[in-house]
Amino acid sequence: MVENHLRATEFYHVSKIGVIRGFHPLLAALVERWRLETHTFVLPVDEVTVTLEDVAHIFGLPINGEPVSGWTNSSSDFVQSQSMAIFGREPVLSGNSKSYIKLDKSTAYAHAKYLPLLREFERIHTYSWGSACLAHLYRALYRASRYDTKEMDVPLNLLFVWVWERMLCIAPIPRHTLPPAEIPVAMRTLILGL
Repeated sequence: MVENHLRATEFYHVSKIGVIRGFHPLLAALVERWRLETHTFVLPVDEVTVTLEDVAHIFGLPINGEPVSGWTNSSSDFVQSQSMAIFGREPVLSGNSKSYIKLDKSTAYAHAKYLPLLREFERIHTYSWGSACLAHLYRALYRASRYDTKEMDVPLNLLFVWVWERMLCIAPIPRHTLPPAEIPVAMRTLILGL
């Protein structure tokens, strides 16, 4: 049932991306170079940043449309009631966080804060999900770059693939060996087993 909804809203390919394994010290080094004032990574050669176009290219998410916004609630009662109203069944919660629900039998999870936006499936394609993804990345980088932070909670798939796309010398696979360009970049990376 959930798979049909994901296909109808054109999110199925994103739900299949899964976890991309990467080199975590590389991300730690990037976070150390993140500048809050400019939303850029300050590198010895220049300043670079993840853009909306990067998000659209990597995940295939729409970057035009209505903003993804609203009041959020991650309480277990809220998650339970929203899941029942939208999916007609009890939620399967992530083992790591009670704010994430499992969408299907794969590794796809959704944060409870997005549940109200899923109530009207026919409107999902009208939102700028790429903008929400980029805003989430910037917020996570802000938190991770604080001096008192011990762990990173950044959208790792987006950051790993972005680094590999923009810094070809450290990419784990040569670009010419990737599958066809009509598949979102993150999915092509997963197909190759990274």
